[in-house]
Amino acid sequence: MHTLYSRVNNVSAMVSTCLMVLLGAISLSSLLFTADPKGTLSISSIQVFPGNARRYSNKNQDFTFVNFNLTADLTPLFNWNTKQLFLYVSAEYENKQGVRNEVVIWDRIVRRKEDAGLSVAGRNKYVFRDVSASFKDAPPAHYTLKYNIMPYVGVLTYGEAARTVDPVPFPERQDLS
Repeated sequence: MHTLYSRVNNVSAMVSTCLMVLLGAISLSSLLFTADPKGTLSISSIQVFPGNARRYSNKNQDFTFVNFNLTADLTPLFNWNTKQLFLYVSAEYENKQGVRNEVVIWDRIVRRKEDAGLSVAGRNKYVFRDVSASFKDAPPAHYTLKYNIMPYVGVLTYGEAARTVDPVPFPERQDLS
């Protein structure tokens, strides 16, 4: 009584429904399994130098170079639904006008659980400068290691793995000689 088209339609509807229920269960289970990774982040030195911000401008701007030491064990973040981790160190500070800024100064992508144990002694990978052109009289900054879990199925999850204990002040600008 049923045509071939009707039977294929019923089977494909059943398969797609089962697949959607399975994917929904996977994404919900990922939210239930939460981990709290711990690490330490310390700033070994900060240097502020003057520089030319743009190629065709004579406006001088302060550039900050941050050396940091980072250790963290992020293996608890990996489970069967974790595709990769996006890690980044950010500097959170207020400028002279009172505007709160968050600047990413270093990042890394971790794709395997074996690579999730971090021990990095590095320096900022990206330019760290302020729009107001100077870090003079700026309040101290907090530095934070944050992560983003990218799952195979489900929503992105954000978290914080390490933070400097005390805010770190910006030193006086050093002249290049």
